[in-house]
Amino acid sequence: MKLIHVLSALALASLQLAAQPTAPAPEISKLDPAMAANQTAAVNLTWHDVTTWGVEGREWIDQERLRWFDRLPAAAEKTVTKAVWSLSRDSAGMMVRFKTDATAIHVHYKLSKAALAMPHMPATGVSGVDLYARAPDGKWRWVQVAKPTAQDVRVEVIKDLAPGEREYAAYLPLYNGVDSLEIGVPAGAKFEGLGPRAKPIVFYGTSITHGACASRPGMVHTAILGRRFDLPVVNLGFSGNGRMDAAVGEFLTAIDAAVYVIDCLPNMGPADVRAKCAPLVKQLRAAKPTTPIVLVEDRRYTNDWVTPTKAKFHDDNHAALREVFAGLQAEGVKNLFYIPGDHLYGDDGEGATDGSHASDLGFMRQADVMEPVLRAALK
Repeated sequence: MKLIHVLSALALASLQLAAQPTAPAPEISKLDPAMAANQTAAVNLTWHDVTTWGVEGREWIDQERLRWFDRLPAAAEKTVTKAVWSLSRDSAGMMVRFKTDATAIHVHYKLSKAALAMPHMPATGVSGVDLYARAPDGKWRWVQVAKPTAQDVRVEVIKDLAPGEREYAAYLPLYNGVDSLEIGVPAGAKFEGLGPRAKPIVFYGTSITHGACASRPGMVHTAILGRRFDLPVVNLGFSGNGRMDAAVGEFLTAIDAAVYVIDCLPNMGPADVRAKCAPLVKQLRAAKPTTPIVLVEDRRYTNDWVTPTKAKFHDDNHAALREVFAGLQAEGVKNLFYIPGDHLYGDDGEGATDGSHASDLGFMRQADVMEPVLRAALK
């Protein structure tokens, strides 16, 4: 009986608490001023459509596109695989530059897909627009990222910027498509769109090149290296479908590249590597006799130390690529470079989100390993 009385008293206390008015939730601005800035609907802005001056990472500009921000032109739908075509409609690697003295910067963009995030990758990486600026020392520094909550994104990315005119770069979403994009600044602010630069670093690869699983579009190794070299980048990473296809090679040969980086092994096995790597290199070399070509081994699963099958997969893949590389060198193919994969994620098992796809730490480590090889190739 005493237990019943105790339970009754607890139930009554719960009802009394429930009847009391609840305290209002803290204002977003008190929790995260940056989040509040993202949700501010500003007035008295001047909007600038980036298609009027162009984005980097968008090649074949003289060819028709189904959507302006597609990575491949419409003609590719008939030649590449269905999966590659579908993935090419993500805006991965695209970056727009502009100059302004505005003290606040807004973006308005419309996404093609309703899915803003993935279980292992946040909305800021999948669907965000990531803003950088050139600091007084000439280096690129991060500013802020747009945090999308719907397909139609209209947000104030940053406010209270230090006075002065500076160059900005905004990276587009990695795993979503973009239907339109405008940059907004307060009326009266100076604004100049900066057109795409020539001679990009061209990456052809897998989901890791595509951007999985960066927290922000600017944190993919392709973007990090673009900032370090201060060169434009073309990202032709196709999640699960980077397989050294000749059909993709045809589009690569049409780019006036500073260097080609072929990083497809995570989606291939040893037999495919032996069958397709040399033909792709020769396809590129026939069209571009002197452009450097860099071959990249697959990075190891960060848990392959305890999963022998995965460790063997990497061992066999690496052996196959080394064999092809040696054969190409023996045939006299020039300006060919090689990046081993064992240390691309580091050596402590902490460079990936799920064993395979890079975390921000993994992307930074990849950039560190790739940078000296690319520097040698670019010379």
